Amino acid sequence: MSNINPDPFTTRPEIEGTFGVVTSTHWIATAVGMATLEKGGNAFDAAVATAFTLQVVEPHLNGPGGDVPIIVHDTKRGRTEVICGQGPAPARATIAHYRSEGLEMVPGTGLLAACVPGTFESWMLLLRDYGTMRLREVLEPAIAYARDGYPLVERASATIKTVEQMFRKHWKTSAAVYLPNDEVPKPGTLFTNQQLSKTYARILQEAESAGSDRTAQIERARKTWSQGFVAEAIDQFCRTQEVMDVSGSPHRGVLSADDMARWQPSVEAPLSYDYGRYTVCKAGVWSQGPVMLQQLALLKGFELDGLDPAGPEFIHLQVECAKLAFADREKFYGDPDFTDIPITTLLSDAYNDERRKLISETASLDFVPGSVEGFGSIVTLRRAEGHREAVGAMGAGEPTVGRFGEVRGDTVHFDIIDQAGNMVSATPSGGWLQSSPVIPELGFCLGSRAQMFWLQEDHPAALAPGKRPRTTLSPTLALRDGEPYLAWGSPGGDQQDQWTTQFFLRHVHAKLNLQEAIDAPAWHSEHFPISFWPRTARPGVLVVENRVPKATVDTLKSRGHIVETGPDWSEGRLTAASRVGRRRRAAANPRGMQGYAAGR
Repeated sequence: MSNINPDPFTTRPEIEGTFGVVTSTHWIATAVGMATLEKGGNAFDAAVATAFTLQVVEPHLNGPGGDVPIIVHDTKRGRTEVICGQGPAPARATIAHYRSEGLEMVPGTGLLAACVPGTFESWMLLLRDYGTMRLREVLEPAIAYARDGYPLVERASATIKTVEQMFRKHWKTSAAVYLPNDEVPKPGTLFTNQQLSKTYARILQEAESAGSDRTAQIERARKTWSQGFVAEAIDQFCRTQEVMDVSGSPHRGVLSADDMARWQPSVEAPLSYDYGRYTVCKAGVWSQGPVMLQQLALLKGFELDGLDPAGPEFIHLQVECAKLAFADREKFYGDPDFTDIPITTLLSDAYNDERRKLISETASLDFVPGSVEGFGSIVTLRRAEGHREAVGAMGAGEPTVGRFGEVRGDTVHFDIIDQAGNMVSATPSGGWLQSSPVIPELGFCLGSRAQMFWLQEDHPAALAPGKRPRTTLSPTLALRDGEPYLAWGSPGGDQQDQWTTQFFLRHVHAKLNLQEAIDAPAWHSEHFPISFWPRTARPGVLVVENRVPKATVDTLKSRGHIVETGPDWSEGRLTAASRVGRRRRAAANPRGMQGYAAGR
């Protein structure tokens, strides 16, 4: 319990058991993951089954054409690893090509925003090298839900309504799937995607034609995806279709079957930062994950123990540290295979001791990236005019939490820990239904992650063939006293590493349990540029849930924060799971009325 509030409010219990726990952003996916553990699968088998199910039941938030970073701790290997499922830019994706199309920015929707889809290959790598089950066992639940139907959640229906006219006028292949009976499906409708079901059933059939060997089947499935009928359909669609996007003009894609055949996911060591008893692990600087680590490097210079986690000092310090860390993200981050990123310096004590001096009692209204000689780029701030909309009528941006905390959906996330202590945290995203038109032969669309790139040659995140875009996707895993302890994360674009940091600080410093730390009032800053088209910023703006006490809000305003208040339950969709000895614990976010944890 909290040492701040003797009776903190929670919406539900923290799940606890010794067999295993699964927590995700949709109850059906949680149930599938738990069922996989019950059938004898390990955490990695359960992760694959959960992920494929999420593609089906939350199509407005992720899809097969998207991407995923995965953090795993495998007890047999005895180490924590990151699987990079972020597909790179196609070979023909050059700055010159996009400029020749009259573009100053990669469009936020359509075919020009597509990178190599990274999810399928990544789940096959996880299943092959870490899992124990056959492909059929982990893929059948998703095939069945796509074929037989699942209850459509309210936010999926609302998202379809938002882009309805775009579908009717320009993306008619999407209308064929998402406007059944020529109308927006109502919440609760038993919704199906027959073609997606057939696509995965065909992959499974071709996989099993390789014989009875589990690994051979997985390898055949990978080949069917990246060198077979899936890659061929994607290639043909990009070559032959001119697709309307947010630029207001139609464009053909540049993604090819050859791009898909050449790419495979990679396994790498995580970046980590020691914070007291904890070692926090994140994906590398091809993601925004290190901004959480830098926030911790800045925050460790302040005494947070005993602070009210809904009080003005706690919120002010976290927000001001976030402003500095995210400013450095904008200036320095990119694919380290292409650009030397000074991440060791950015996480060093000496660097952050100097950065910390910029934090005062008042809110900073300036965008202040740091300086590391020989590194980084000049970032021009684009101020947002009026409301920042998360999903416009043209489908732009990552589905996330908009201004005033308006929930429009926001990617997916799950955390799983099995009886053996294996852990996985993953944030699949991209390829959501409003990103680009459905490829009719496949039943899914491509992603739009290339909008992370800059069409500016000297920027670390500049577009280049084969380069990974700087994704916002950011799962987290932490060790405590050297032992794997906690896996957690949240959907939400640029807000992910704000909410995950807040959760961690509440758990560590205010001693809230996992559910209490998720349920506590939350907030996010819009001070820095969003990662998505049109890359605008709202300097000084701090959006808080209405449950943040009025006295806290008044104090924050007096300190110069431009505070906007959203609905009571509007910030984030966190899930978390932990292991201590034989004990397994999990919690899920009540916000959005979808996330659930299960375990026993």
